[in-house]
Amino acid sequence: QVQLVESGGGLVQAGGSLRLSCEIHGGIFRHIVMAWYRQGPSKQREEVAAIGGSDPSNFATTYRDSVKGRFTISRDSAKNTVYLQMNNLKPEDTGVYYCNAKGRRDGWGQGTQVTVSS
Repeated sequence: QVQLVESGGGLVQAGGSLRLSCEIHGGIFRHIVMAWYRQGPSKQREEVAAIGGSDPSNFATTYRDSVKGRFTISRDSAKNTVYLQMNNLKPEDTGVYYCNAKGRRDGWGQGTQVTVSS
């Protein structure tokens, strides 16, 4: 069974930075589009960033409008890990962050909590 293990969250002040990691166990996802999601007070997961896997020389990336210019998604195929570098964090970025294959409906990990204070 594929397991996803998120880490790197924490409590930061507005304007601070965090780097999240998603380790993928039990499967090779390097050819799969991966995404980061966050779950805020609404309890709904919203996609914040995604990264392709077909072309290792130039992975395509997409971002939610509210995080463009602040967040960067990347992946290390050798380590089977996806990252999310978050800079200039804002209180509205607060939530539990999850990774998964884009469109996958199950197999969610425990997520990692990101809390941004005002």
